[in-house]
Amino acid sequence: MSYGQDVVFRALADPTRRGIFEHLCRKGDTTVVGLLAGAGVSQPVVSKHLKVLKGAGLVRDRHEGRYTYYTAQRDALAPLIDWTNQMTGFWQDRFDDLEDLLKRMDQ
Repeated sequence: MSYGQDVVFRALADPTRRGIFEHLCRKGDTTVVGLLAGAGVSQPVVSKHLKVLKGAGLVRDRHEGRYTYYTAQRDALAPLIDWTNQMTGFWQDRFDDLEDLLKRMDQ
């Protein structure tokens, strides 16, 4: 597993961070205040989670006047998608081998 995968997996392992990331994916750009309603945690906690998500490349921020808007970076999920595809292929091969074995045993 690559460093990028590790960072993304760790960042999304926390349910609150996953919820924040999902909120940004579904609803688009928003501020910390916009994230507070659905997060069920305090502003400092949301900010702390955003920092981790930014560090993993999953969230980007942009400043407009007094406000900071956060945006989900869906492309940052590429390492997870690649890993999932690799594991799908791995397990599909194993299931095919098992199916072949079972067919031979039935004969």
